[in-house]
Amino acid sequence: MSPRRNRPRRVARNEPPAPSVGSGYGLERTESWRGEEWVVRPVAGASGKRYRCPGCDQEIPSGVGHVVAWPVYGGVDDRRHWHRACWNARDRRGAQVLRARGAPRY
Repeated sequence: MSPRRNRPRRVARNEPPAPSVGSGYGLERTESWRGEEWVVRPVAGASGKRYRCPGCDQEIPSGVGHVVAWPVYGGVDDRRHWHRACWNARDRRGAQVLRARGAPRY
């Protein structure tokens, strides 16, 4: 028994390449949120950088898997790194209002 091949086989020279879907990332998907289409891509978190999650305002340490989301028609500056749980719960979370200690709660 021979070992399994993990690399794709070479394409013959006269054969056209297989059609690509999206931008070439197999796990990238499009979701609708707040009336806008968002591109969502899971990330392994091996870049060595730290990010701030907009859902919980906590730090995502390096090495932790998370999700990168941005509007379909947005640019590189519109990308946001979310915890997976925060992205999944984004509709259940309200706006986080930060108050001072003595501020009224209305």
